Amino acid sequence: MEIVKHLINDTIEFYKWTLTIADKRVEKWPLMDNPLPTLAISSSYLLFLWLGPKYMKNRESFQLRKTLIVYNFSMVFLNFFIFKELFMAARAAQYSYICQPVDYSDDPNEVRVAGALWWYFISKGIEYLDTVFFILRKKFNQVTFLHVYHHCTMFTLWWIGIKWVAGGQSFFGAHMNALIHVLMYLYYGLASCGPKIQKYLWWKKYLTIIQMVQFHVTIGHTALSLYVNCDFPHWMHYSLICYAITFIVLFGNFYYQTYRRQQPARRDAASSSKAGKAVPNGNLNGLSRAANGAPLMGSKEEKPQENSGRRKRKGRAKRD
Repeated sequence: MEIVKHLINDTIEFYKWTLTIADKRVEKWPLMDNPLPTLAISSSYLLFLWLGPKYMKNRESFQLRKTLIVYNFSMVFLNFFIFKELFMAARAAQYSYICQPVDYSDDPNEVRVAGALWWYFISKGIEYLDTVFFILRKKFNQVTFLHVYHHCTMFTLWWIGIKWVAGGQSFFGAHMNALIHVLMYLYYGLASCGPKIQKYLWWKKYLTIIQMVQFHVTIGHTALSLYVNCDFPHWMHYSLICYAITFIVLFGNFYYQTYRRQQPARRDAASSSKAGKAVPNGNLNGLSRAANGAPLMGSKEEKPQENSGRRKRKGRAKRD
């Protein structure tokens, strides 16, 4: 017990020391005084992940079509605002894309950068609604480990970023990610509009590719900052590299399972479509029949028709 007591006391003392080097500009901003509100929101999110499916198990799923349209396009505008603010403020402050230390002064451009980063942090909390909508619509298969890990860690860890480094190198990843989320929520917003729009949304897999490119760029940019010995907390640089690697692994696995692994089946579907008619729901006749337990096109049960065709041609040749 003495060891545990000392460990807790040392942790508290260390936290108090870190507060002495925190960004004084943000300490009175909403959610920034201490980590408890952020941890409470994230804990509530995890609790809903457990209770939500149980609550919805024997209930009708919610459609939420109009809600999703409003939500997704609102997120488009919010992320575009964040990207615009970070880009314009960093340009006005003459930020370097290679190495930019944090300026804790009350310079208007620096405060503008800090404010945009705070909004970026808030947007990650709002994104918890992605999961809430999945569960209310009973899309439980969408709530994967990648989905939960991405949402929960981004909101929680960015509290640390805003508390201690609301500026400098932090702007790079945030403004890149905000721009990608403009595209992502634009896709989701258009998909929410219904089948008439969905048929034009062929570019979903490219969003995943862009996200993976983002993580590689993040690692490269962070490694370059370490190489030039940028005056930015090195432990944050190393942590960011490790964090980005986890996303590369998880998103890479998602891309393989979703797109690469299914390619042979899609090639079979494409070859079948040349012989069969398309049905209204988009399935091919051959594939639909296979799903119902009947033979695929070109199976043995269709051979008698081919043989009868040959007999007719032979008979016609004899008569000639």
